[in-house]
Amino acid sequence: MAKNLLRFFPAALAMAAVLASGGSVAQRDSAQSRNGAGRPAVGTAGSFEIGGVEVDATGKNASAARLAGWRLAQRKGWQMLSRRMGGGGSGLSDSALDAIVSGIVVENEQIGPNRYIARLGVMFDRNRAAAILGVSGKILRSPPMLVIPVEWSGGAGRVFEQRTDWQDAWAGFRTGNSTIDYVRPSGTGPDSLLLNAGQINRPGRLWWQALLAQYGASDVLIPIVHLSRLYPGGPIVGLFQARFGPDNRLLTQFSLRVASGDALPALLNAGIKRIDQAYQAALANGMLRVDPGLNARLPEAEIAPTETDESLAADAGVLESAGAGNLSVQFDTPSASAVESTERTLRGIAGVRSAVTTSLALGGISVMRVGYDGDVATLKAALEARGFVVTLGSGAIRIQRPRAPLPPPDVQPENATAG
Repeated sequence: MAKNLLRFFPAALAMAAVLASGGSVAQRDSAQSRNGAGRPAVGTAGSFEIGGVEVDATGKNASAARLAGWRLAQRKGWQMLSRRMGGGGSGLSDSALDAIVSGIVVENEQIGPNRYIARLGVMFDRNRAAAILGVSGKILRSPPMLVIPVEWSGGAGRVFEQRTDWQDAWAGFRTGNSTIDYVRPSGTGPDSLLLNAGQINRPGRLWWQALLAQYGASDVLIPIVHLSRLYPGGPIVGLFQARFGPDNRLLTQFSLRVASGDALPALLNAGIKRIDQAYQAALANGMLRVDPGLNARLPEAEIAPTETDESLAADAGVLESAGAGNLSVQFDTPSASAVESTERTLRGIAGVRSAVTTSLALGGISVMRVGYDGDVATLKAALEARGFVVTLGSGAIRIQRPRAPLPPPDVQPENATAG
């Protein structure tokens, strides 16, 4: 009987793993917090998400059992997605599923020597899955909404002054199936000064206009949680509130409870899902809309029009050649210091009102939202003067640092004679 006992090891909850097509290579995206520690990856809107898929698989070893469990989760997840979209729950081959599955999310897992039991989430590429199911992959989303997650614990309200569980829960929330376009600050730089528990009670529209412009948002959402611990390590009660707008209007509130402190992440994740559902319902019935006071504009001095080069305007695609607006700038981020240095360089250019990284991918290409008043060609010239290689595309700007050329190979000619 002892031989049949499985030794289960609790795995980390909410570990995001991205499956490569046709293989089992896993990658994890992470952002840097102020203290240098990793934080959950921010979800994207490019996937259909199916959660709560229960699997129980066996294999010749732990790795094989886990891979078999992930394969089984792909099949079950696709059947659930197909039924949800009206496709009847038809199945696909493993090779076809590998091509459309963009990620496996581990909600809970137990790994034995040759057995794998888990509750998983499956993320399907929206465009590819929609083409197979014959449905539209597009989703109508709200205007960009700035999220200020406030956690009250121990009698103090915190946002980004120091890292909180509520902040981490929002950073890891996947918005693929949500109609709300969340703008979630990373909590670095001036975030702790600009976004705090006192700011949500300031109704002044001019200050809110300037603040929202820094983050490229149209309005603000204020999810709040009040955590009450009965005793250390014991039950936790969370009072959740969904608020919105400069006037801090209450949309809904509810309470959730868990039996122990170890279940706090599950409590916060459940609260976020219900708050997101409340925001989506308010958007659908017209209650959640941009405050009219935030659209007011102060009178500006007239500026004489400047001549623009038509060839540069043609290269810019849909980018405007002149005028104020928000631009998307793609840039390489081999390290966390590259993010800060690039933001600092952009802010030092004349006409740039704000430069905030909205999508961080360390070791890859990140996206920065830049508020710029001026001509795109002028911005391009300023970036090139600072050593960047600039490419103007359709709705975005790509900037790169020039790479040093490789040294010539030290190879002796074939016709060389010795001595």
